[in-house]
Amino acid sequence: MQTRHIGAVEVSAVGLGAMNMSIEGRPDEARSIATIHAAIDAGVNLIDTADSYHLAGHDEVGHNEKLIAKALASHSRGSEVLVATKGGLTRPDLDPGPYTWPVNGRPEHIKAACEGSLKRLGVEAIGLYFLHRTDHDVPYADSVGAIRDLLDAGKIRMAGISNATPDRIELANSTLDGRLAAVQNQFSPAFRSSEPELELCGAMGVAFMPWAPLGGVSRPKSGSSPVHDRFARIAEAHGVSPQQVSLAWMLAKSPMTIPLPGSTRPETVRDSAAAVDLALSDAELSELDTV
Repeated sequence: MQTRHIGAVEVSAVGLGAMNMSIEGRPDEARSIATIHAAIDAGVNLIDTADSYHLAGHDEVGHNEKLIAKALASHSRGSEVLVATKGGLTRPDLDPGPYTWPVNGRPEHIKAACEGSLKRLGVEAIGLYFLHRTDHDVPYADSVGAIRDLLDAGKIRMAGISNATPDRIELANSTLDGRLAAVQNQFSPAFRSSEPELELCGAMGVAFMPWAPLGGVSRPKSGSSPVHDRFARIAEAHGVSPQQVSLAWMLAKSPMTIPLPGSTRPETVRDSAAAVDLALSDAELSELDTV
């Protein structure tokens, strides 16, 4: 497994996004644990979660964190995995929809959320902790200030922000006294509006961790799409999946990029991990860069 850095910590170049193991449509626990174990066996030592990854309308805050803790405890190399978790979203009920996460960026909520995550993960300090999303009812510097306080108190070892614009990245880094370690934004073949954030992170030496990095590469249910067709054709030429091509394309964009493909099956997590070995030509990368 090739590696990259988040701050001074060396991690696998491809991580694992664990959200789908705990939300609507989730698999049974045995398959989820098998998937996490398969990721570790494939060399993945970075897993992303959040306290809000659970079924809406259920009293199970931190379901995903507890699942990951259980999986790591039952693997011989579980202690080597960096768990990144987040605070600032909630899932109180199904209204207005099953995939809605109300934002709560109040400093007191962020600090309480971190305490809950510490207990569920069973650690003295969280390796990487993110502010999950901007709360427009709370000054951004106040929300990030709570993350700074957690860093200063030794509750977390590294600090990050998620779903952030360039100006908020710079504000967060300033609020954190230059200690911003990572930014996690949506970025994929079908969703490229975070390109400025990716470039800024590269210039700052901050890890850029795309979530939902495989968007647009699956075959459409009907017809075709230019995005899918490009990635599928290059995948066929290399004898790999379009998903591998997507991850290899991202890895080539910046040494600070560490994608977080989601998975709920051992075979798909192994396929994602193999993307680090796929070398794309300059011509292929140029074609894939086409919007």
